[in-house]
Amino acid sequence: MTDATREMMGTSPNAIRRLYDWVLSWAESPWAMTALFALSFAEASFFPIPPDVLLIAMCLGASRKGFVYASVCSVASVAGGLAGYAIGAFAWSQLQGVFFQYIPGFSPESFEGVQALYREHGVAIVFSAGFSPIPYKLFTITSGVMDLSIGPFLAASAVGRSLRFFLVAALIYRYGEKIRHFIERYFNALALIFSALLVGGFLALKVFFKG
Repeated sequence: MTDATREMMGTSPNAIRRLYDWVLSWAESPWAMTALFALSFAEASFFPIPPDVLLIAMCLGASRKGFVYASVCSVASVAGGLAGYAIGAFAWSQLQGVFFQYIPGFSPESFEGVQALYREHGVAIVFSAGFSPIPYKLFTITSGVMDLSIGPFLAASAVGRSLRFFLVAALIYRYGEKIRHFIERYFNALALIFSALLVGGFLALKVFFKG
């Protein structure tokens, strides 16, 4: 886990390292699939460690099941995103203090920044957040707060999350252990670049059609 990732999560390196190791410990457990589902669900609404950590370890242990694991990640993450949406839509005024104080990745500044992105880019931001390493829970909860239409929200979540998890599974299936270093070191950076290009493309189309 990189220092940049820890900084983005907004919590101490030691705390994140312990959580990271705990998540990784489930890979060899008989409950690994259940843990993967629970982690993917929780990460979309409040948990700081992304499911990729466990997904990579499980895919390396059984690459032929990688796409099954990616499916579990995708379904659970979209369901967790819906829970995050519900928090934003129905309980944010009561819970925002708890999130700002205790949930890594949340702060009044980051939340206001995400709201500004929504006003500018709309549903494209949900897809970008689903694919990129940006804390997804920030965007699922903000979707509820901003009253984003539930249909586009679910569609963008499903596509963005599935694309990320299936790409990880496909890379491990094709290249095995030797691709692990690349995924852990460069995948998030490439995902951010792709997301930035996607949003840029939406902006270009918007300007073109307005012209």
